[in-house]
Amino acid sequence: MDKENTMKIFAGSSNLNLAQEVAEFLKVELGKCVLERFSDGEIHFYIDENVRGEDVFVIQSGANEANFHMMELFLMLDAFKRASAERITAVIPYYCYARQDWKDRPRVPISARLMADLLEAAGAMRILTMDLHSPQIQGFFSIPVDNLRAAPVLANTIQNLELENLTIVSPDAGGVGRARVFAKRMSAELAIIDKRRPAPNVAKVIHVIGDVENRDVVILDDMVDTGGTLVNTVEALKREGAGKVYSACTHAVLSGQAVEKIDNSEMEKLIVTNTIPLNEKASSCQKIVSLSVAPLFGEAIRRINKGYSVSSLFV
Repeated sequence: MDKENTMKIFAGSSNLNLAQEVAEFLKVELGKCVLERFSDGEIHFYIDENVRGEDVFVIQSGANEANFHMMELFLMLDAFKRASAERITAVIPYYCYARQDWKDRPRVPISARLMADLLEAAGAMRILTMDLHSPQIQGFFSIPVDNLRAAPVLANTIQNLELENLTIVSPDAGGVGRARVFAKRMSAELAIIDKRRPAPNVAKVIHVIGDVENRDVVILDDMVDTGGTLVNTVEALKREGAGKVYSACTHAVLSGQAVEKIDNSEMEKLIVTNTIPLNEKASSCQKIVSLSVAPLFGEAIRRINKGYSVSSLFV
């Protein structure tokens, strides 16, 4: 059987624009399906074409009403499993609950692990995602997980800024590995922010480790949520004498007053990707630039379908 002709792409409701871009890259039409809500809020889904024996990819991000969109994904996966799809890959550009990946105190769930169990139980046979908050989350699954990196997309845009004496800044100790690899790619120096997090979505910058005086800097992180950590980091870098301050983040969660904080900060630009669709307020913010990762996801899907290496995309 010619596997190239058996690939089908379906989309949930969380990020239809990205799904459409991926389909266009692959030169295929999005699969026919119907997603509806009953009056009490329950999700109703059905597949409107035959998928028996097909290689199915379901694109759904876990942002903006994350709980609803993940439930939607579970129901979609179950439907494809019951419709006898040959292989079902859950394409999750932003894997929500990834920050809750360990027991940081007694009597709390390991939510990222529970999410993995639910995806497998629903019918996922493979996971394709991007910039997991902790790469170790791949170990929560007993099925293959491909964790793409947005670094090549972000790096191209940053290189075009032609910044001088560039330093890449990790906003916390957990992101040092990611920032170090990115700094090497950009032939830049590395600095680290020492911070404390007394409560969820609350961060306090203690001090900057590394030289940023009279240097242009790029703060690199996997996501920006409320914007508090990011804005505090910008202020700390400016106090240390940094020149232009940019930020590059894969996932633009941007909850609460994040856009207002970013707009009022001394940051030049926040460069993000479209793993999460920007809301109207973020789209109109002149400081926020969104880049498409559709070609990366599209090429990864093509390689999975054909049985080629995905990791070689980043060699």
